[in-house]
Amino acid sequence: MAEALQVYKCDSCGNIVEVFHPGAGELVCCGAPMALKTENTVDAAKEKHVPVIEKGNGVIKVKVGSVAHPMESAHYIEWIEIIADGKVYRQMLQPGQAPEATFNISATSVTAREYCNLHGHWSTQG
Repeated sequence: MAEALQVYKCDSCGNIVEVFHPGAGELVCCGAPMALKTENTVDAAKEKHVPVIEKGNGVIKVKVGSVAHPMESAHYIEWIEIIADGKVYRQMLQPGQAPEATFNISATSVTAREYCNLHGHWSTQG
């Protein structure tokens, strides 16, 4: 059974879905079960993926990696999302943009998540 805010990807066509309302059914695309994308939390490669959260006065900025992640057409961050005090905010990104997002909010509890088109789903709390 899927859980709220889990991310699934179709291995055939590349569709990505985030669960907003969990149900008992199996998530299926292209005739096959979708793959749950487990959030990674530790960088082990030269590319840095773990989001870095910076909190300011009414602003939460998320950068991808302690060293900026590549943003090339073949390798880039598709989106950055934060879950701030139970509310979800997302910024979609494109190749050539900076691997970062700024959210004009304040929050006590923040989880930052991002998705790399090659290396999957990553998160951190701050």
